[in-house]
Amino acid sequence: MTSFPRALRSRFTALLIVFGLMLVGVPGCKHGGMEIKKLLDDPGRYNGTTVRVGGKVTQAIGALGYGAFRLDDGTGTVLVVSKKGAPREGAEVGVEGTFRSVFTFENQSGSAIEETNRYEP
Repeated sequence: MTSFPRALRSRFTALLIVFGLMLVGVPGCKHGGMEIKKLLDDPGRYNGTTVRVGGKVTQAIGALGYGAFRLDDGTGTVLVVSKKGAPREGAEVGVEGTFRSVFTFENQSGSAIEETNRYEP
């Protein structure tokens, strides 16, 4: 019986590894989005782009269908502003929206996500 050539075997192994990682997912992104820390580490890079994050609601306020809440994914927290109201504190939610970098000063940054879609993480 003939075996695969070494080069073909290496490519096949690499392909299997990539496919396996796609099935398992990327650690830290279990909600199907990116880590909040990544957004906050380089806010200018993501300013104005559509992002997906997920986590636990730590603070929330809402009235007349509008709301704002702070989302914590374990790597950082970000403010989310919404025209769909605010979920209750402690809820696990995923959010898609436009990332807005308001300011960066020394080690502090002001950022928010304008929510366009909410999903279950």
